[in-house]
Amino acid sequence: MALFEKKSAFRKFIDSITMAVYDNPELGPEFLEELQEGLVMSDIGIETSDRIMDELNTVINNKHITRAHAIKKELRQIIEKMIDKGERNKMSKEYPLIILMIGINGGGKTTSIAKLANMYKKQGKSVMLAAADTFRAAAAEQLQTWGDRVGVRVIRHEEGTDPTAVIYDAIQSAKANNIDVLICDTAGRLQNKVNLMKELEKMSKVISREYPEAARENILVLDATTGKNAVSQAEEFSGISDITGIILTKMDGTARGGISITITDQFDMPIKFIGMGEGLDDLIPFNAHEFAEGIFDE
Repeated sequence: MALFEKKSAFRKFIDSITMAVYDNPELGPEFLEELQEGLVMSDIGIETSDRIMDELNTVINNKHITRAHAIKKELRQIIEKMIDKGERNKMSKEYPLIILMIGINGGGKTTSIAKLANMYKKQGKSVMLAAADTFRAAAAEQLQTWGDRVGVRVIRHEEGTDPTAVIYDAIQSAKANNIDVLICDTAGRLQNKVNLMKELEKMSKVISREYPEAARENILVLDATTGKNAVSQAEEFSGISDITGIILTKMDGTARGGISITITDQFDMPIKFIGMGEGLDDLIPFNAHEFAEGIFDE
């Protein structure tokens, strides 16, 4: 379990669950109570925790399990099944591809764009960025800095201009230059959902009209360190845009990995990548099996 075994982001998550297993070898009410408490303390929502425990109790009764250590495998399989969205956990392999990056300011959206651009460039794909967050001061400059660092072109307009105009120009340039992947930054003004919804709808219409043959991904970027706030953001943005996947950022810090389970369960959103650091290569494709294995890694 090289991906998750030593990451501090999962340490509390792992410890809170496995503690119940080792402190209570006999499978009984006290063990199950501590186990559910560990789930909730790991940022797994109450509804999701209840669902996990319901499935676990069914397995315990069906298999006549009496020892606590015996349920580790069962719990791991339940969680893996819950977070595994199959092919939806992977990015589209069709090109040209347009990726709309969605999320609040400060959540790691800009650095995630740079990491994606770097990843695709290393795969031999041609990449272009569109600075369509024209409302936040210095947003285009920040994206330009990352674009220069990665070595990809950035299409940008003046601050305060129509963000859809940036998308339009970027599409025309991408088509003219046979660009494989166009990654578009968008504003994160969640406090004004009506305007944000109209803006994203307008962008989507322009993309569909100007580049109907392009594959699409709408990626929501969430800061894992915000815990339940990230879950709230997933709920808000799911009502604004058709989210095709999630990037969870800052998983290398004090985050507790339970929000991964909550979001995939409650909103049926596949996790595409996990951001494990600030480096351009610190974007890890999400693997449900490795995640579940890592929870009980010894």
